[in-house]
This record gives sequence, C-alpha cells and structure tokens, in this order.
Amino acid sequence: MKLPAFKIGWPQRLAAFLLVLFLGQCLWVISRQQLSTDDYRFARCGREMWENPSPLNGYFTSCGNLNGDGTFGYRVAGLPLTAQRLTLLTIDKFRSPENRVYSAGSLSGSTWESRHELSYVKYLLHLPVVFFAIWLGAGLWWVARRLFGNEGGFFALGLYCFCPEIVRYAVSPNNDVLAMWGVYGLVYTAIGVAHAMQGPRRKWRPRILLLIMALGLTAAAHLLAAIVGFTAAIFFMMYLAERRRSYVMQILVFSILGALVVVFAFYAFHLSAFTYIFTGGSARFWFSLEAARNFFSTPTNSAITIASVVAAVLYLGIRRCRYFGNTAPLLMTLALFPLVTTQTISRPWFWALPFLFTFLGGVFGDILETRYRKLFLTFTGLILITQAALCISVLTTIAHQS
Repeated sequence: MKLPAFKIGWPQRLAAFLLVLFLGQCLWVISRQQLSTDDYRFARCGREMWENPSPLNGYFTSCGNLNGDGTFGYRVAGLPLTAQRLTLLTIDKFRSPENRVYSAGSLSGSTWESRHELSYVKYLLHLPVVFFAIWLGAGLWWVARRLFGNEGGFFALGLYCFCPEIVRYAVSPNNDVLAMWGVYGLVYTAIGVAHAMQGPRRKWRPRILLLIMALGLTAAAHLLAAIVGFTAAIFFMMYLAERRRSYVMQILVFSILGALVVVFAFYAFHLSAFTYIFTGGSARFWFSLEAARNFFSTPTNSAITIASVVAAVLYLGIRRCRYFGNTAPLLMTLALFPLVTTQTISRPWFWALPFLFTFLGGVFGDILETRYRKLFLTFTGLILITQAALCISVLTTIAHQS
C-alpha cells in the first residue's frame, strides 16, 4: 500500500514552531521543579509494572491493584527509568568482572531502591507526559486545519500551546493528560471511521484498528474518559453513517472486545488485578459547574474566556457557524466540563479543553471567511498575544505548584 506524500510547507513549519514553544515552556518549568512524592510513586509503581517484581502477594504492584487509577500513566512514567536501568546493566556486562560497577548484575542489588544510580530522573519522569501533550497538540492542529482551514487550525493550536492549565499538567506524571489525549483521539477516530464507511470496505479495517487502540488506551488511562468517549462515538457514528448504520454496532462491539484485551495487557494479563477496574469506582461521577467557573474566572485564562464568549455569541447568532464540525466539539465540551468524579481524584473538565479549542478554532475560522475578516483577524491576533503573555507570566508559579 502506497503511503500518501507528506509535504512540509509553511503551515507545518508554523505548527511545529508553536509546538516547540510549548516544549520550551515545559522544559523551563521542569528545570525548576523538585521531585515530589507523587513523582516517586509513579516511578516506583511504573517500574514495578515493567519489571514484574511481585512485591506483595495478591497485588499487582506495591501500590495495590490501582483500581481507582489508570495504569497508563504509571507505565509511561516508569518506562524511561526501566529502559535506562536495563541500558546501564547491559553496558556493565561488557566490562571485565573486576571493573563492573553493579555487582550481582543489578543496580545496588535492588530493583527499586536504585534511584541514586539513575541520572536525569526528573526529566525521564516528566518528559513522556510532555510528549503526549505535544502529540495531542499536533492532532488538534491536524483536525482543526482539515475542518476549518489554516486560520482555524493555528488559532486552536495557539490557545492550546499557551493555556496555563495544559502546561501545568503536562509537566508532571499523571493520567489526566493521557485521558485527555485518549478521549480526543477516540472521538475523532470514531468520526473518521463513520466517514470511511461511506467508501470502500478496504479502507475500514485500518481505521477500526485505530478505534480499538484509541478506546483501549483511553480506558487504560481513565475508565470514565473511555465511557464518555465511547458514548459520543455511538452518537456521532450513528449520525454520520447514514445508510451504513447497521454496521455501526458491530464495529463498536468489536471495538469493546479489542479494548478489553488492550487494558488486560496493561495489567500484564493478571486477571485478579484486571477485574478491579470494574469494581474500583473510577467511573463514578456527578455534576458540578465549579470547575468550569474556576477555569473561566481565572485571570490567566482571561483571553480564552473572552474568545469563548465571542464564539458562543457567533455560534448562536450566525447560521454558517452552526454545522457538525463546530457542533461536535461544542457538545463534547458541554458534556465534559460539568463532570466530577466522586471516587477518585480526576479532572474531567481538563479533558474538555482540546474540544473547546477546536470549537473556538472552528467558529473563528468561519468568521474569518466573511466580510469581517480584517476585524476578526486583528481580534484573534490580540487574543493569541494576550494569552501567550499571560501563560509565560505564570510559568514560575506553575513550576512551584506542579
């Protein structure tokens, strides 16, 4: 199968530049951070998942079965440390026995208490989450640009890269960034599958496989995110599939089965630990507008708040702004912002942010194609500049809080 050509033009370069600025912000914050107890917990439990120590009889790791928290974040945090440890041991084997640094073929003779032997632990722990945040930013730009053109794509990406909340959670190991990455990918992969169903069946299979992986990885990060994303997938696929709706439920059933296998693999195929995800209460939720109120009333998000108010007025007042491309991310934003988990400490409002930025990029991209283009081009530029200045101004605060 011949792969489509990928051209690197000025849109790709500008998007890469914005993502590099985002990476620079994250690196600046990480360089000023101190390792926290949460960092050590993610490192220890993540390494245990990869290195299979069986520390406690009947439990998946020394952290328990993690029934209230996804395994994805722990594996992402622990993988670089495990890889560095194996690299050090492999290099040591090429030395003569009398010159070996690590006796008995292990770091300090212990699997876990060897963090003093590893270098750059802070960066190895935090950069994988930054990588997923950058991956999501690239995906957001790709979706918004395809739907709304260059202006809409860059506006959405610019708000994403200079959102203080995105930077704050991207610079520490957690499952919320991964859940946000997963649910956004899950929803738009489902939409892609529905569009592919209008074409030949040979194009269905690779997108269905992507849907299975997206659902499985989202569930591995947070069960509630997977449930919300899967519910949205049913709704959007039924709406878009039209004459092929009879196939939608079959595809979704196969997706559920495949996703369960993916999550089972994250638990290293330990059945007792795997069953706890259904009884741990991580998917229990209720509704509250407090998180949304806090986000939009925070001064450092003021430019995003202004853009959201203007976009809501334009969406309600101008017919050309009300179509599926804008309505889908708006519905996801409205569905996620009020959710509050009652059994675990999670942030569903945070998962709504890429959908919010996609909606803003769509509405402003539409209005820039009208006779008011010059006015709104100036307005969008001021919004981006203001938000960038606000975000950069609080980087030191983010470093101390994260």
